[in-house]
Amino acid sequence: MGASGLGSRAIIGSFYQRLSELGQAIWVNKIGMLFQSNQDSETYKFLGMIPMLREWIGGRQAKGFTENGITIANKTFEATLEVLVDEIRRDKTGQVMVRVRELATRAVQHWASLVTALIIAGEAGVCYDGQTFFDTDHSEGSSGTQSNDLAIDVSDSPITSGLQGTYLVPGAEVMSYVFSQLLQAILGFKDNQGQPLNDGANSFLFMVPPSYMAAASSALADKVFGGGKNNSLLSLGFNLELVINPRLTWTTKVACFRTDGDVKPIILQEETPIKMDAIAEGSETEFKENKHLYGVTARRNVGYGMWQGACLATLSA
Repeated sequence: MGASGLGSRAIIGSFYQRLSELGQAIWVNKIGMLFQSNQDSETYKFLGMIPMLREWIGGRQAKGFTENGITIANKTFEATLEVLVDEIRRDKTGQVMVRVRELATRAVQHWASLVTALIIAGEAGVCYDGQTFFDTDHSEGSSGTQSNDLAIDVSDSPITSGLQGTYLVPGAEVMSYVFSQLLQAILGFKDNQGQPLNDGANSFLFMVPPSYMAAASSALADKVFGGGKNNSLLSLGFNLELVINPRLTWTTKVACFRTDGDVKPIILQEETPIKMDAIAEGSETEFKENKHLYGVTARRNVGYGMWQGACLATLSA
């Protein structure tokens, strides 16, 4: 249907319909947990460790929330579409509605954009323990020094030049090894009492840039590699998922996230959901400038949750 003869109510309705049809990137909810906010910022102190059961000697020993934590301030985001009244009047092929649907698509992709930027900044962004999210020396209580920022030598892999610059292109067998190292690190993390933190973890998500798509896909699908060697990664019995994230600017990095933990690696915070408003029929803008404005707003932000549910690998040769 073209936009000719349609008013702002119909256009806004089409936006929300498209928004509902699309949903959001499923992987965002798998590694992030959504919290509703009703103020400018929220502080999360629950990110410290929960005490283990102990023998009852000398009465209970209560543990409260940790003093350390992370504060996430909400931000307002907007996108505004300008449509000339003449464009609406003349549109017989639905081009205006195509633009409105594209705006809905952009709105749906917003969480993925925010989370990806947060992941990319993970070696510089600080999480609840005062360390950067991806770091080589996390330490809490009796945990010992722990790293979720691995450096892996893949010397046998070729180096290729492409649109992203110079990057390593490991084969499926090498990528399977890299994935195994990421899993091994996450499963080995301990809490501040020296207890296994990810005991019972079964579901993981690997995130790679497009340049690693072929190798990563084969690493999670090929039972036997070209040289006849079995893919031991697939025999571990875990639920393993792959996300090819075109927003990643990495050329030598891959990441892994635990997806079945009670506390996720990423916090999604929302004060107001996506909303569309219009300055349209009968407005001063229409009278003076012969145009309508359709504006989308949302107030939200993202932050780092449990670093112990995430691990980054930087490949080198």
